[in-house]
Amino acid sequence: MKKYLLIISFILFAGIDLFSQSAPAIDENISYLMTFGGNSSTSWGDDDFCQIFFCIIPPSQTGPVYIRVYDPDTGGALDEVKGEFNTVVNFSIYGGNDCWSDTSDLIFNKSGSYKSGYQLASKSFGIDPQFDKKWYSFGPFNPSEGKNVEKLGGRVFKIIAQGVSGDDGNLYKYFLSASAVENVAVEGGNLFTYKYHFRLSDDQKNVCQIYPFVDDRTISIQISNFDWDDDGIIRIFSVSKNGIPCPVSGEDNWIIREFPIVAEEKNSTIEIQFIKNQTVLVKNNNVVVTVRNQYGISLPFYVVPIGGVPVYSPKIRMK
Repeated sequence: MKKYLLIISFILFAGIDLFSQSAPAIDENISYLMTFGGNSSTSWGDDDFCQIFFCIIPPSQTGPVYIRVYDPDTGGALDEVKGEFNTVVNFSIYGGNDCWSDTSDLIFNKSGSYKSGYQLASKSFGIDPQFDKKWYSFGPFNPSEGKNVEKLGGRVFKIIAQGVSGDDGNLYKYFLSASAVENVAVEGGNLFTYKYHFRLSDDQKNVCQIYPFVDDRTISIQISNFDWDDDGIIRIFSVSKNGIPCPVSGEDNWIIREFPIVAEEKNSTIEIQFIKNQTVLVKNNNVVVTVRNQYGISLPFYVVPIGGVPVYSPKIRMK
C-alpha cells in the first residue's frame, strides 16, 4: 500500500500536467470515447455497447465536483450514423462503498454487478440539438459520496455510458471539473478505465497512445484489441520495451498477445501506441483495448499516466 501512496505523491509533485483531466486526455491524441446503441452490430467497433470510467477525487478537494460530458446526444456532426439516427445512450454516475472494488468491474467481460454502488445521477440522450457539441454537467457531487480507496489516493466515483437502443455510434468526452459551467480541473484528480473504447483519428500522421499501469503483483500481461480494421500497427513501450510490435485484430474479432513483465516495469506505466496505416486511409475506426495480468484481472488505463510517460532504458533487458 505504501508503494501506491508513493506513486500518487509522485504524480502530485513531479510536474505532470494536473489539468489533463479530460478523457480522452489531450496527450493521448485520441479523438473521442465511443459507445454504440444497444442494437448495433459489433462489427462497427464496439464489442459490448458499454463503457465504464472511474474518477479519483483527492483528499485535498473538499468542495463539490462535477462530471461533464461533451456532446452526450447521438446526432449531429460528431456521431456515427447508420441510416438515420435512432440511438439512445444512458450516462449514469455511481458512488458509495460498492462502486469500486479490487474484483468487480476488473474482469475482461462485465459481470452482472457492473452497476454496483449507489446511483447518484442518470440521464439518457437521444437526438437533441441542444447538447450537440455542448457540455452537460452531472452534479454537484460531494467528494464524501465516493468510495474512499486509500491505495488509489482518494475517493472514487463510477461513470457508465450504456447504449440503450439504436444502432449508431455516440462519440463524446468527459471532464472532471470543480465547476458546473466550465472545465476547471480538480487538482490532483485523475480518471481511469479498465476497458478503453475509443475512436482513432482520421489523420494518418496522428499517433495515439494509452497508458496502462502495471502493479507489483504482475509478472505478465495480455494485451487485447478488438476490431482494428487493418489500420496500421500497435507498439509497446516501457522502461524495458522499445516499440515491441503487438498483433492487431481484424474485422469484428479480438486478438490477444502475452508479454512478460520484468522487475523494473512493476509499479510503473506502459505506453501502447497506435500508429495509423500510412498507405490506405482508414476512417471512423473504433477500437476496444484491454490489458490483463496473469490472473486475468484487467489493469487500469489512467488519463494522467502514473509516474509519467515511460522512458526506455537500454540498460534494462528483457529476461
